[in-house]
Parts: sequence; C-alpha cells; structure tokens
Amino acid sequence: MKRTSNIKWPNGLKRTKTRESVLSVLLDSHSPLSALEIFSEIENRGDSIWLSTVYRVLDAFVENGLVSKTAVLNNEITLYDIKQSGHKHYAVCVDCHKIITMENCPMDDFKPRFADEDIDIIGHKVEIYGYCKDCKRKE
Repeated sequence: MKRTSNIKWPNGLKRTKTRESVLSVLLDSHSPLSALEIFSEIENRGDSIWLSTVYRVLDAFVENGLVSKTAVLNNEITLYDIKQSGHKHYAVCVDCHKIITMENCPMDDFKPRFADEDIDIIGHKVEIYGYCKDCKRKE
C-alpha cells in the first residue's frame, strides 16, 4: 500500500485503510478492473471487505476525480481505473470478457460530418468487440 502515498488525495475525502486497499489494487493493475475483481484481489491479499463497500469506495473515488468509470459490453461490465490525463478505449472479448486496452484512440483523426447542425463535441465512447487470441485459438 506504499504506492498510495504518491497519489494526491482529494480534499474532503477521508483516507482510510479500506480506501487505501482499493486504491492499491487499482495502482498495481495494468488494466482496468471490475468491482468484483478489486474485491477478489483485496481478499487474496488477506484483507476482509464487503463487495458493497468496494462499490461505495469506487463511487467516492469517481465522484472526487481519482478514478474513472467506464461501462463496456453494452453496459454489462463496469471498469474502474486510476484517472489519468486523456482517455482510454478498450476492446472486449465476447467469449471470455477479457478487457484489452487500446494504445491509441481511433477517433483521433476522425472528422464527423453532421447533416444540418454544428456541434461542439466534448467526448465520445468507442466499443470494440471481438475474440482475444486465446479464445480464437480454441476454435
């Protein structure tokens, strides 16, 4: 949990052992995690926590700008990740639900055209589905 001391803790958000545990799991991960994956990892580390507590901590982190929340696979899976500058996109394996982080944004060079209106775009969401290399090999 030592890595959590390097994070700028939001004002007004009390620093607790439970919140430090959730944050530590997110910091140690190389990809976004679901609340259940965070819960399981905390349990594997020997700490006891309720899944509902993990959700409450994640909601507080999202509300305070510490963590980003992304829904993928038609909103069936919600992922949490340490908030960084910019944004990320993910591909999801439709067989095993493995999450694969994209290294670029496919929208960087996209120039949308609108039939009859001008719009100031403030964000976007790209969902990509397919089969990961492990599931593709099973076929």
